[in-house]
Amino acid sequence: MTDEMQESPKPVQASQMLLEQIVTGSRRGSNYLVGSMVSIGGIGFLLASLSSYLGKDLLPLGHPGSFIFVPQGLIMGIYGVIAFLLAIYLWSLVLVDFGAGCNLFDKELGTLSISRRALLKQINVQIPLKDVKAVKLEVREGLNPRRRIALRIQGRRDLPLSAVGQPPSLAELEKEGAELARFLNVNLEGI
Repeated sequence: MTDEMQESPKPVQASQMLLEQIVTGSRRGSNYLVGSMVSIGGIGFLLASLSSYLGKDLLPLGHPGSFIFVPQGLIMGIYGVIAFLLAIYLWSLVLVDFGAGCNLFDKELGTLSISRRALLKQINVQIPLKDVKAVKLEVREGLNPRRRIALRIQGRRDLPLSAVGQPPSLAELEKEGAELARFLNVNLEGI
């Protein structure tokens, strides 16, 4: 698929024979915020550890130079290295835009093409539309809520189509599910 199709700002494009759904990836404000916080925290721990080792205050807050290097400064250094490695991982996910892609339903070709960006490669899946038995809405409330659209496919597990992140409202989920079920001419299950 071309980069134009994946970078298209249109959320949904529908016609008689073609439906394209753009899926957002990891380039979200929340991921930028978490990546920044982990980076700043990691740098703070590393500077506190270095201050403890050198006996000088390298941070404007507190007096980390007065800490004993073993065990306090050493443990802070370990925390700093772990935070630094986690920050590298988070920023690489944001840089790659992990999970971004599109769902392309093509009645003319009779295929469903799903494309997602992974960390080291592009994942592309093609499924015949005749194998799609229903559109399923999954709603789970509680501590870890989940609201997503999935396809019930003959001979396979359910295939989730929704983006990961903030769950959409029930009305929005029902609207998208009904539109997809109408386009594919299959039943809508769930809720």
